Amino acid sequence: MKPFRYERATDVPGAVTMLAEAPQGAYLAGGTNLVDLMKLEVATPDLLVDVRRLTSDRIEKLPDGTVRIGAAVANSDLAADRGIRRRFPVLSQALLSGASGQLRNVATTGGNLLQHTRCVYFQDLTTPCNKRDPGSGCSAREGYNRELAILGWSQACVATHPSDMAVAMAALDAVVHTHGPDGERAIPLTELHRLPGEEPERDTVLRHGELITAVDLPPLAFAAHSRYRKVRDRASYAFALVSVAAALEVTGGVVRDVRIALGGVAHKPWRATTAEEALRGTQATRERFRAAAEAELTEARPLAGNAFKVPLARNTIVSTLLELAGEQR
Repeated sequence: MKPFRYERATDVPGAVTMLAEAPQGAYLAGGTNLVDLMKLEVATPDLLVDVRRLTSDRIEKLPDGTVRIGAAVANSDLAADRGIRRRFPVLSQALLSGASGQLRNVATTGGNLLQHTRCVYFQDLTTPCNKRDPGSGCSAREGYNRELAILGWSQACVATHPSDMAVAMAALDAVVHTHGPDGERAIPLTELHRLPGEEPERDTVLRHGELITAVDLPPLAFAAHSRYRKVRDRASYAFALVSVAAALEVTGGVVRDVRIALGGVAHKPWRATTAEEALRGTQATRERFRAAAEAELTEARPLAGNAFKVPLARNTIVSTLLELAGEQR
């Protein structure tokens, strides 16, 4: 690990100013992703600004029913919150499916959203990687790509986003609040992360020095009928090959509303809007669920090593929706 300077800011504006003046600096909250990358010398910040105690570590209900989650809320606390488990079970399930108990105790809500996309070549300094070294090439396209993207990838990068929590939040229409050099803004979570395009080194739309301060979950009554299903190589401590976050409202056998997001398939949490539009107003049957899943996956471009992800994603969407529909009959 290379030498770096450590500073603990006393307030959010002070932290933003510190980092804005240090082009190679980074924020440090839980550090569960950043510190690992620093040990590998994939990340080499010359300044770490500690923000763990600057943002809220509380989960609050706002007057309009929105739930506001402070950026410093630990993943374990968010997963265990009774209100979250009752109103948004998909989020609690997603959090509990990720990492380990020890890591969830340290990892924060804001930091979880900012994990670097996942690819073995990104962590291997001996191989070309456009994400780590722009313009050097992508080793994964013709290399080991079993765990990588089937949707939205570019010739520059085929990595996938690793967060389970972000997939659930994408399905729940979450909104991310930030404070940066240009002031405050609110970003729909579905717009926070980027597809790789020609700039795969940019995982998000955040500007340098912009700090996540909170995440809002808008009131969504049928989110109480939601599930997170994660398919992986082993039962715990493994990234998703494919995951599905879904909320479903069925009345009289008809889909009144639905939210679906996919993980493990793209450079960002993938909101399945095509499938959602295909399902609203239709019968809640296996055939309809399968047709909607197939419509969503029409644009899939599997690589040599991950073609299995297309039927896996389709079947996981169908099984998750069937489970939710069965509960409401």
